[in-house]
Amino acid sequence: MSDSNEKNTRVPVPRDRDNDYTREAAEKRRAFIQERTGAVLHHVSSYSFDPGTLPGNIENFTGVAQVPIGIAGPVRILGEHAQGDFYVPLATTEGTLVASYNRGMRLLSQCGGVKVTVLEQAMQRAPVFMFEDARAARDFGEWVTENHEKIKEAAESTTRVGKLLHIEQYAVGCNRYLRFNYSTGDAAGQNMSGKATYAACEWILAHYPRKTRYILSGSIDTDKKHSLLNVLRTRGRRVVAEAVLQRDVLQSIARVTPEQLFEYRQLSQAGNSMAGSAYNGAHAANALAALFIATGQDVANVSESHAGITYAQLLPNGDYYWSVTLPALIVATYGGGTALATQRECLEMLGCVGPGKAHKLAEICAAVVLAGDISLTCAILAGDWVTSHDKYGRNRK
Repeated sequence: MSDSNEKNTRVPVPRDRDNDYTREAAEKRRAFIQERTGAVLHHVSSYSFDPGTLPGNIENFTGVAQVPIGIAGPVRILGEHAQGDFYVPLATTEGTLVASYNRGMRLLSQCGGVKVTVLEQAMQRAPVFMFEDARAARDFGEWVTENHEKIKEAAESTTRVGKLLHIEQYAVGCNRYLRFNYSTGDAAGQNMSGKATYAACEWILAHYPRKTRYILSGSIDTDKKHSLLNVLRTRGRRVVAEAVLQRDVLQSIARVTPEQLFEYRQLSQAGNSMAGSAYNGAHAANALAALFIATGQDVANVSESHAGITYAQLLPNGDYYWSVTLPALIVATYGGGTALATQRECLEMLGCVGPGKAHKLAEICAAVVLAGDISLTCAILAGDWVTSHDKYGRNRK
């Protein structure tokens, strides 16, 4: 009986209630892990920044996961916010990835660069209000529309930069889903939107003349999940990267023709449609995950951000127009992990530190996605895909 109790006793990770963000506190946790598991966290213990900078980013800080960073570029970007040649940090453990993006960037730059445009920005929180029947829910929706300005005032009282843009409404049975849409400046804005919407909902609860109750998230805000609603309505930033690939440059660098690319686009489109893919290009998630890790983004947002639509044209002069639309790209240059030591250095490399730079970072992300899609697609058509991975991507140590 005593043995069973010992096995079922939970032994918590040690914490210092007075100041848990010190090298000494981290050392105690590593010693605890060694005692409990036998693992010696030698490399995990090697870091150069002050743990005192970490409150708000992590709990039970024990050490670091060191992900290799490679530099690709330069890529010439013709954005409204990102303009010029950029060297791009990519944090990854996948061999051939940096080399592939580097080739795509070279090709884009020799074709004059990639034009990038941020079309919209919105971050959501979507509460659901519950009623006795559908008519009561409908009446509530009308009241919300009539009282939009007062609801907006309540929401915006919680934030300096967040602005309530509009409230979408969706009816299901006796329930009313409200999807609050905010601009969030240079922050990703999920927490900002949640706090603002909570204040708005409490105002509604206090002022709506009939009885109701609500849950702060009815799940159509789709945090950390892909959804068709995001593709149609925008979450984060909607960004388009587009370029005209010249025939001679394609043949010289990638050994493919525009006609081959266009034929493959039809085949790939059919395959993606059959599979129900969230992204009908080659691999947006690779670029975004590597950039997100390097620059301190919330990596879980790749689940939403990687969705997108590739569109192409075979032009009358024989060149090839290629565009990527990312309708739910969630990035920040302020808040979250962007102020941490290595992440800030990578943002500095891109000229994207601090307020006023999130649109610029979004344009860079979209340009990198297009570069990677071009390189991988050309590798598939030219027969280089498998051989490149054999040469650069095999680590069996």
